[in-house]
Formats: sequence, structure tokens, C-alpha cells
Amino acid sequence: MPTNLPPQYFEVEKIYREAKTAQEKIAALEEMLAIMPKHKGTDHLKADLRRRIAKLSQSVDKKTATQRASMVIQKEGAAQVLVLGQPNAGKSQLVATLTNASPPVADYPFTTQTATPGMMEFENIQIQLVDTPPLVAGSTQPWLPPNLVRADALLLVVDLIDDPLDQVETIANELVKMRIDIGVGQVQFDEEQSAALRRKKAIIIGNKIDLDGAHQNYEVLQELYQNKLPVLAISASKGTGLEELKLRVFQLLDIIRVYTKTPGQTPDLNDPIVLERGSTLEDAAAEVHKDFRARLKYARIWGSGKHDGIMVKRDHILQDGDIIELHV
Repeated sequence: MPTNLPPQYFEVEKIYREAKTAQEKIAALEEMLAIMPKHKGTDHLKADLRRRIAKLSQSVDKKTATQRASMVIQKEGAAQVLVLGQPNAGKSQLVATLTNASPPVADYPFTTQTATPGMMEFENIQIQLVDTPPLVAGSTQPWLPPNLVRADALLLVVDLIDDPLDQVETIANELVKMRIDIGVGQVQFDEEQSAALRRKKAIIIGNKIDLDGAHQNYEVLQELYQNKLPVLAISASKGTGLEELKLRVFQLLDIIRVYTKTPGQTPDLNDPIVLERGSTLEDAAAEVHKDFRARLKYARIWGSGKHDGIMVKRDHILQDGDIIELHV
């Protein structure tokens, strides 16, 4: 069965072959795993990469291996969003305010040294936010690129009273160096390198809107970037704009919530299936149970159909808030 690997995979494979240390090789292998399409055709290759990672992990000392393992951020909830920023932009305070996480928060730079995940509630789902160390030139941790590839979206937090335009440019350029494109980076690559870039959804968050001079800088930030990326002003310390931020993150992820019911019963509206926008009834059936895709006879739908309870086909495109009744 063909693997259908994308160009990005081969670019990272080249980095793996040129890597000098075990840690660099492990980071590249993990990024290759994250890029690889998920289907039966890649199962053998996936197993081979995992064997290589296990073998390389045995060659590094125990402390290093433990540190590397602790930086593999497992996805939880409806989606994973990495929070990036330069020193003292307020990203740790933002994550602490929006989630149950407790990243270190202080008024001195480089407080955050590791990745700290937490869960942000939005209506009836939870979205994972991950605080990361400050993103500055020349200090990228080797575990960060593969986690950026895995992430569903990025939040770029900038300090509105400390040249936010320069902060956005610096962050975007550092991301491009890690082969992550958000549409605003200035680093120039040749055609082969550009093909290896991974496009990521992102929001620019101007923090500290409550401080003097922040509004003027925010207007300039909006004028320059609002046609390229969503731009939002908040105050993590005062709570300003945080509810709107939650909504904007949900909209950025472009996901839908679908509910299931059994005949004669009401659906549980607190436990949705989360799918990518554009997903079909067949996709939802597979999420309920791995065998349902093949066994599905028919389904009824409430919500986006012309009439509640109508029968729909497998290829019916679902909408946010739909309720489905599967018959297998």
C-alpha cells in the first residue's frame, strides 16, 4: 500500500540524516512521525521510526532521556494550541488564567523553561493550551519543532507596550526557520525549502491593553496584520477580552461538535464528538466506534437537515450542533 508521504517529510528526513547527536536525530524522527499521514499504508514506516527512536533513546543518558520524554506533549481535549511569545509578553499568565495549569509567572524574563499544558473550557468542550519557553533567536529547544508540527494552531502573544511589530516579526521568522509558516515570516527560502514549510493557523494576541500607550500600538498592529492573521487585544492580568479570545480560538480551529442519540432517547449535549469542519456522517460513525463505518446501515439527523429526523447518506456533510442517530 502506498505511503503518499508529503514533501515536508523528505525535508525532515534529510535533516535526520545530517543530524550529529542522538537528541537531534530523535527530534527529527518525532517530527517525521508528526508529519506522516495517518492511514494503513504508513503503519510499517511508523513502526520503524518508533523503533529507531527507542534505540536512540537507549544511547543517551537517563537524565537527558527523561527530559526529552517530558517534552513530548500528548494531545488532550478537542484540540491542541501552542502559546508562543518573547520574554515577559504575558503568555504564562494568559495560560494560567484560562486553564487549570500553573506555569511560573513573574515579572522577569525567561521564567518559563519547559512546556506546561492546561485545559481551557469553551462551552461544552475543552481545548488544550500549552505554554512554551520564550521564543528568541538562537535559543530554540530541540523538542519544540515536532510539537509545533503536531499542534492544531498557535497563539502569538506580544507585549503591546514593547514594540509589538518587532515581536511578531521575530516570532514569525523563528517559526519559519523551524519550517512553520503562519503567513507573515520574512525569511527567504529556495523553492525546495519553501515546499517543506508547514502552514499553521495562528492568532496574534496583543497583551496588556490596559496599560498606557497600548491602544495606539494595537491600532498599528491591526493595520499591519489584520488582513493576514486574526488580531485581538486582551489583558491577561485584568481578564479583558478573554471570553472573545476563547471564541476566536474555537473559530480558528474550524471544528464542529456533533451529538449522538439512541432511538427513543434524548442526546447528551455535554459530550459531543469533535470533528474537522467538512466531516461526513461516515467520519462521525468511525469516531463513535471503529466498526461503525463499515456496519452503518443508515442514520437520522436533527439540526442541519431540512426536516428533523430525516434519513441521510454516509456522505452527508455535518454541521456544528447536529444530532445523529446511527443504525448499524
